Amino acid sequence: MIETVQIAVLLLVVLAAVALAARRFNLPPAILLVVVGVALALVPGLPRVELVPELVLLLVLPPLIYSAGVAMSWREFRFSLRPISLLAIGCVVFTTVAVAAVAHALLGLPWAVAFVLGAIISPPDVVAPLAIARTLGLPRRLLVILEGEGLANDATALILYRFAVAAVSTGAFALGPALGTFGAIFVGEIAFGLAVGWGMLRPRYLAGDPRVEITLSLVTPYIAYWAPEHLGGSGVLATVVAGLYTSWHGPMLITAATRLQGVFFWGLFTYLIEGMVFLLTGLQARTLLDRIGDLHAGELIGSAALISAVVVIARFVWIFPATYLPRWLVPSIARRDPSPRWQAPFLIGFTGIRGIVSLAAALAIPLATASGEPFPHRDLILFLTFAVIVVTLIGQGLLLPSMIHWLGLAVQGREERRVEAADEIASRRLTIEAALRRIDELALERELPTQIVAPMRAHHFERLRQLDYRIGVELQDQRLAGLSDDLERRLIEAEREHLYALMRDGKLNDDARRRIENELDLREAQLRHTTPRSGHGH
Repeated sequence: MIETVQIAVLLLVVLAAVALAARRFNLPPAILLVVVGVALALVPGLPRVELVPELVLLLVLPPLIYSAGVAMSWREFRFSLRPISLLAIGCVVFTTVAVAAVAHALLGLPWAVAFVLGAIISPPDVVAPLAIARTLGLPRRLLVILEGEGLANDATALILYRFAVAAVSTGAFALGPALGTFGAIFVGEIAFGLAVGWGMLRPRYLAGDPRVEITLSLVTPYIAYWAPEHLGGSGVLATVVAGLYTSWHGPMLITAATRLQGVFFWGLFTYLIEGMVFLLTGLQARTLLDRIGDLHAGELIGSAALISAVVVIARFVWIFPATYLPRWLVPSIARRDPSPRWQAPFLIGFTGIRGIVSLAAALAIPLATASGEPFPHRDLILFLTFAVIVVTLIGQGLLLPSMIHWLGLAVQGREERRVEAADEIASRRLTIEAALRRIDELALERELPTQIVAPMRAHHFERLRQLDYRIGVELQDQRLAGLSDDLERRLIEAEREHLYALMRDGKLNDDARRRIENELDLREAQLRHTTPRSGHGH
């Protein structure tokens, strides 16, 4: 136990060091973490770190999926439900069949074993591509589609995986009952996810304590995931639905204090999990090399190249018909959602990066079938899965920034951010004006005295004036806008230094200091994160 804790602390140190190096050399942290993990795995004398599949599927995956679902806009998800479904269900099934056919025809794997391999490597990762793409200024629609696919495709793949493993273990498979079970799992998990989302928001609303609310938010994904998973489903879809329900209904039920603390908690929690996921993926290199010692190196490399090519090509083969055929066949779809230029589906096709879920599923393959025989070709499946992850994550991941620039999507993303910034400014004005109208209504209803109403009205008018001032400054001169931000930060710092001086002189106790310090921190955070930036987006 002590050794495990020591290894965990060491991995956290490596995670922080790699993050600093990635920022210094302008490299995607996800890719660098995998590379460092592989390098550490091959260093003689270091302790071996073996990934426990249950750790990923039962402990790591639920909060990642849930937090992504909460962060996603339900309105945008619903508008893009058709392309998300075509990718999360259609593309996963198509890729599974394509990989299985090639593995059976060219590698000689039995059909059931080939389908196990196909189901394992068919779903793109929910973490890896977005960890890279979010920093590159992609148009929001593409990010929503990629994130929505990553949230839902694991459900399809894990269900197919269980069917295929059962077929290998028992030697029997019936398509009709399997399709019926597949549909029942989807409908059942959606209903259960809605029930969990509704059921967990109510006690959170009644708790009245941010610590209790955040604790309840932490257990929500595990409740949503574990029950369906235990009953034979995937748990993924129920967790996604619970997150989307919370995203849509939570703003009116979750308190401001909980939101402020919850954003920090979940941001740090998911950051650590994602970083450890990439690092642990690379660290499996030694374990996998030990297990394939009896296999011929040349055949392994050739098989890995072949399967990786099939995975990449199958996604491109699927994406273009899935994008354009529905619009050509159903004119109402084209009117509601016009056909995009070819660059958008091309990029979606290029971002089929595999990750930790595929590796965990491969490691979770039973050691023996129902008859007691060793599971056929298990070590080969493990190696091919790891190879596809490395090829897609490092190969496609490193090329992704150049691809986005070449396709011109970064320019489109910047223009979209400018429009969003203008909408944000307009929304800020409207919310302040709504508050002013409400002040007048309350003053009439309650016959409030002028000495109470006047300062409040003046405060909100000052907010409007400051907003208009900042907009005017930024439109005229970005340098002046930056100077204004810098001056405001220096004023906050002056207040903070004087606050600490008062505390040191014994003129202020620690509790009062923390309350004032919290107000200063909120002002500084607001300055950093919510100031409109014309032409940049944020």
